[in-house]
Amino acid sequence: MFKKVLIANRGEIACRVISTLQKMGIISVAVYSDADRHARHVKLADEAYHIGGSRPDESYLRGDELIALAKRIGAEAIHPAYGFLSENSDFARACPAAGITFIGPTADSIKQMGAKDAAKALMETANVPVVPGYHGDNQDANFLKAEAEKVGYPLLIKAVSGGGGKGMRVVTSADEFLDLLDAVMREAQNAFGDDRVLLERYISKPRHIEFQVFGDTHGHYVHLHERECSLQRRHQKIIEESPSPFLDDETREAMGIAAVNAAQAIQYEGAGTIEFIVGEDRSFYFMEMNTRLQVEHPVTEMVTGQDLVEWQLRVAAGEALPLAQEQITSQGHAFEARLYAENPNNLFLPSTGKLHRLVFPKASETCRVETGVEQGDTISVFYDPMIAKLVVWGEDRELARRRLISSLGECGILGVENNIAFLETLANHPDFIGNHIDTQYIDAKLETLLSDSVVELPQNVLMAASVRLLMDEQKSVANMAAASTEPNSPWFDTTGWRPNGQSERNLFFNYQDGDDIEVVVTEHDKHFVFHQDNDVEVLLEEVDDNVIRLQLNGAWERFTLLRVANELLVSWQNRWYSLNVVNPFEPDLSNLSAATSIIAPMPGKLLKVLVSDGEAVVAGQPLAILEAMKMEHTLTASFDTTIDKVFYAETDFVEADATLITFIEQD
Repeated sequence: MFKKVLIANRGEIACRVISTLQKMGIISVAVYSDADRHARHVKLADEAYHIGGSRPDESYLRGDELIALAKRIGAEAIHPAYGFLSENSDFARACPAAGITFIGPTADSIKQMGAKDAAKALMETANVPVVPGYHGDNQDANFLKAEAEKVGYPLLIKAVSGGGGKGMRVVTSADEFLDLLDAVMREAQNAFGDDRVLLERYISKPRHIEFQVFGDTHGHYVHLHERECSLQRRHQKIIEESPSPFLDDETREAMGIAAVNAAQAIQYEGAGTIEFIVGEDRSFYFMEMNTRLQVEHPVTEMVTGQDLVEWQLRVAAGEALPLAQEQITSQGHAFEARLYAENPNNLFLPSTGKLHRLVFPKASETCRVETGVEQGDTISVFYDPMIAKLVVWGEDRELARRRLISSLGECGILGVENNIAFLETLANHPDFIGNHIDTQYIDAKLETLLSDSVVELPQNVLMAASVRLLMDEQKSVANMAAASTEPNSPWFDTTGWRPNGQSERNLFFNYQDGDDIEVVVTEHDKHFVFHQDNDVEVLLEEVDDNVIRLQLNGAWERFTLLRVANELLVSWQNRWYSLNVVNPFEPDLSNLSAATSIIAPMPGKLLKVLVSDGEAVVAGQPLAILEAMKMEHTLTASFDTTIDKVFYAETDFVEADATLITFIEQD
């Protein structure tokens, strides 16, 4: 077995690999960019080395530098994790050429499966069903349009070298084919350096179900059962589960056999995933093979009890697979939910910023939190906006689902927009409970799901928020009193004492951008009286800095409260509520006139500038395309106007809040 392993990656997956290396007594070596100098994976590793600038091409994609570093420090192997160089056949070939073990499949396997067209042709010879379509070399736009007519609409245009939802569009008619083809080719070139595409018949109400496979150097091949990943947005997974609630035993067995046949066809070594698209009638077709560890691998670990990273290490060291197929069992049910720094209400636009408050549920046998960040870290523009993966297990699907909801209620994030409320809505939705979903579900029902995420603010939560605000005032004044020469001065009293009794306090909050909410309360140390239709008496018990208990109507209720400046998060009964503390003396700026410019929502690279000075545009017209955080963002005009000035050109890198385009002011 290896003595020292370098991890050519970052974030939560680097932390995950480190945990197994430490368990096996192997020295872990981290690498880091400028932006990651103080990252969690750097702190956890036994050794850590600076590898370059913040951009991936300056650091985590520098294969030659990573190999040179591994040789210099005596690391016998490199674990690529997922993303970055994990499916780069040149890197996989260069490692053994330099005397370093690549913990993954051979370069030939990666190359064979990396090109989707060639992979599908190979799968057909291995008796693995594939979706009808065009997978040839001719990439002429008019030729492809003619082939699309043969395949029939709707169809998918997919980047040959794509993955992770990048380089993929659904085409519903011939009229939109050429425009969407151009978009896919452009995105594929930017993301993968390869603009080739293939065409596939589009399966209605498709399910995304994948099988975890493993192979070794001794000719053994197995699968570790399936994961369903149908809950997606922008073709990127949000919630995964195992086993699939859609498959019957006959289909599950057939898919497992096909997955193993696929791995055997290329003499696969290490961890891989065979991804299938499954129709309403449970017909299934090979989509692609991911020749690496998957983001959602903890779901499989929870139901099988196996450490897949340990399996990778043992196979790479030349050992046989730890178990034969008949020894691999699946017990219970597991979910994985991905917590992203993004705004679901704004087309899931990624969010950058400092994680001022970050809390997760405690780890247990039934709950895992996989993360690469800590409170105080920054979500930057340079990398994927995933904050953490929340993984839960239960004896059956319903118990696992309830544990997922409970665990989401213990996750609190302040500082960046996030999708916790959206995940809570999904996990509670009758369609999810009843398994009435497919890969199009979120996109088709997004408006309804977002409206369902807006829940009424309970009075108990409002009272807890008020108590927290008053507590913060008490502590602030207490600190000032302690520093004063007259700590007992009546000026340091926060209860509103009067000779004839206590005065009422008027507090103001805003919830979900609605009307301001006024709370009238009288404070008596840890005793509060809320003046509503009927007075409500509340008693306070402080548990810790973030947790309080309130006695309401004779019952003690537990609340978790996180606050930064005027932002306040309250968790009650497995649900988070976000409020803003309102200063009634601040001016109302909500009625300002329409913006006269387009600004960059985050740092990024301008892929396209679609307008020029003096051009007339209409509401909804695309003006520019910005690439940031591994995604394309189209910036559009919000009203009919005329372009005054365009300040940047294509390929320019722009900072957040940079003015990109200004309009001629309208009357």
